[in-house]
Amino acid sequence: MLTACVAELGALRYTPAGLPAIDLRLEHESTIDQAGVARQVKTALKAVAFGSTAERLATQSMGSLWRFQGFLSTPGNGKHPVLHIQDFQQD
Repeated sequence: MLTACVAELGALRYTPAGLPAIDLRLEHESTIDQAGVARQVKTALKAVAFGSTAERLATQSMGSLWRFQGFLSTPGNGKHPVLHIQDFQQD
């Protein structure tokens, strides 16, 4: 589970099989305790969603904060992991 805000939201598109899909970029920021010291964590992550999840995401506002659930995968031609969003809920 990842809590993040929607930093970029692509247009809703359709796969060759007709499945709704959307590409987005998420930004996460938090403070955690590491070895007794508070550490500021910031990261940006590419993400993708398909089906009804993509349709729901397409209607969300930029900057809105959500809890995302899914899995990480590195594309065959890429170097960086992409979060495949399977579900999301308001944080």
